[in-house]
Amino acid sequence: MKRIAILGSTGSIGRSTLKVAESYPDRFQIVALAAGGNLQAAYEQAQRWRPRVVSMAAETDADALRSRLKKAGLGEIEVVHGAAGTVRVATHPEVDFVVSAIVGVAGLEATYEAVKAGKVLGLANKECLVAAGELITAEARKQGKPLLPIDSEHNAVHQCLRGGRMEEVERIWLTASGGPFLNTPHSEFAAITVEQALNHPTWKMGRRITIDSATLMNKGFEVIEACRLFHIPPEKVEVIVHPQSTIHSMVEFVDGSILAQFSVTDMRLPILYALTYPERIESDMRFAVSDLRHLDFSPPDLKKFPCLRLAYEAAVAGGAKTVALNAADEVAVAAFLEGSIGFDEIPRIIEEVLAATNSGKLESIAKVLEADTEARRYAEERVDGLCKNVRNAGRPRATSFA
Repeated sequence: MKRIAILGSTGSIGRSTLKVAESYPDRFQIVALAAGGNLQAAYEQAQRWRPRVVSMAAETDADALRSRLKKAGLGEIEVVHGAAGTVRVATHPEVDFVVSAIVGVAGLEATYEAVKAGKVLGLANKECLVAAGELITAEARKQGKPLLPIDSEHNAVHQCLRGGRMEEVERIWLTASGGPFLNTPHSEFAAITVEQALNHPTWKMGRRITIDSATLMNKGFEVIEACRLFHIPPEKVEVIVHPQSTIHSMVEFVDGSILAQFSVTDMRLPILYALTYPERIESDMRFAVSDLRHLDFSPPDLKKFPCLRLAYEAAVAGGAKTVALNAADEVAVAAFLEGSIGFDEIPRIIEEVLAATNSGKLESIAKVLEADTEARRYAEERVDGLCKNVRNAGRPRATSFA
């Protein structure tokens, strides 16, 4: 019986993990949940799974959940809150396996502490490795525990790598759907609306990751994640646009052999793989091989999608540059979703923040968080400057849902 903690239990990955656990009740036990700010979902999950501990983001929500559980006769469930509460979930002594699925750097400290506590980590939060991958991977090696990717592309790479040794790898190929604007002329990017950007052709995801997919920043983050997970330099990680999203990733070996992984586009499968590794167990998720009638591949357009270029540059520089990349992107995407800036201004803000960030190695999670705060501050200043310019010019934003 594998005992599981989920960081981000009310999000899409968290819910999918619970579905996997429900399908294999003899294999998985849910011990701890970090539920963020969704009080109703946290209450329902606590009722269903009876975990030892549940963490909420806010103290008021924790108080409310504690009261509701007590009335339901579940007062034995410990309810905690805030960053310390998330760490409590991640390091609970009964937990064997931690699923890290909190979006952004909010789950960074808890993810690092889980690794430090000797837990096996299933990683669905790419921002943790983007911002602090050097620290997290070093600690995992020290503990002698694997980092198992849940992200579909890296999970696919992990599976392909079972066909050879790392020293035999020529390059890793990460496939990208190309997002909703693959065939949209760059001249029209300034007029892209929030509604259009959220209409991903393949995946149903959270709002930030969907925008990141539209700018190809999500693929840039995956390049950095691949470098850190598989200890490979950026020049050996290639992105290729594959609109069908059938092949999730490929690994090319020195003899010219290429192994590709494809499966249904269902996140339960990579979650199941991570939870049961190195074993493989039966599931009902089947891919119809007859659907492999048409596969398209093309190189990404770095001029049209500069976020991918910026991610490669940050990957080469490492340290504070990758922290700034993630922080600036998070601020810029939030501003776009709020209608404060245009779609084409997302990469502009990120590039300005990267230019203002000193490169250098960060030697602790505290230093990473300091660099994150500084980059966010500068990004917010750039957003405010753009908003002021728009107000002065009297120009409307093309970001409404109308």
